[in-house]
Amino acid sequence: MHFSQERVMTTSFTRISSFAMLAAAMMLGACDSLDSITKPAAAVATPGGAATAAGAAAAPEQPAQPSALADGIALYNKGSYSAAVKRLANAPEIWSADVATQTEALKYMAFSYCVTARKKLCRQQFDKALKLDAGFDLSAGEKGHPLWGPVFNQAKKAAATTAKK
Repeated sequence: MHFSQERVMTTSFTRISSFAMLAAAMMLGACDSLDSITKPAAAVATPGGAATAAGAAAAPEQPAQPSALADGIALYNKGSYSAAVKRLANAPEIWSADVATQTEALKYMAFSYCVTARKKLCRQQFDKALKLDAGFDLSAGEKGHPLWGPVFNQAKKAAATTAKK
């Protein structure tokens, strides 16, 4: 009996050791693939928000976005909508930057106003963005949002009507 118990324990230990080695190998392999995910240096963001490695070679270097814009977006993503609006609205580096930066800030301000039930202010931000850039648009997912999607569509229709006059 003593012999068979020893054999069972040895077999179990061998299986556990093999499993541990396999798990360690998988983790090390995952580290290599994580590098490509965590190092987006070769990726370029497209207007729809997707990043493509192929676009990096063809597209010119994008200027870094102002830190106030990044801060405002981060506040929005955390759910601090009023703080996001305040940060974005009071940042001279945003309003002296290019049109794309300004429209991005206006978009997040509009989103923040819409999710806090301030639809009139939401609409005003979309109106400003469309006035700056008549081609300004939301991604398909953003357009379908139940709070700001309809507000944006109204602003877009109004801008198109104004442009025809």
